[in-house]
Amino acid sequence: MNNNLILRLAVAIILFTHSLPGMFDNSINDFGTLYLDEKGFRPFGIYLAWAIKLSHVFCALLFLLNKYVKWAGIATIFVLVAGIIMVHYPEGWYVVGGGRNGMEYNFLLICVVLAIMFPGHLNKQVSTGNS
Repeated sequence: MNNNLILRLAVAIILFTHSLPGMFDNSINDFGTLYLDEKGFRPFGIYLAWAIKLSHVFCALLFLLNKYVKWAGIATIFVLVAGIIMVHYPEGWYVVGGGRNGMEYNFLLICVVLAIMFPGHLNKQVSTGNS
């Protein structure tokens, strides 16, 4: 069994559940027109919103299939960092508890995606004494 199968499965589930419902309840269109357009992306907000959500679906499939994982990781991290900059950073660190809608969740997802992209890299360095 691949040592990062559980992480790939978890990230795929998160990406699917963050994108698929919006494709059927109009929230992607709302995100594009009511948020992205208002942030200066007009008239491309709706297209950008769909590109983001379709990238989630496509990258989730690649993570599940364990194919082109580094490319899927780069795309996913790009979207997560953009989310931090545009949405989560202004709200602070905490998602709940000490705040609301903060960046801690995206930070954790970025770390998990990096672990998927570079499986065993840290372990190899530690076991050989390299730093």
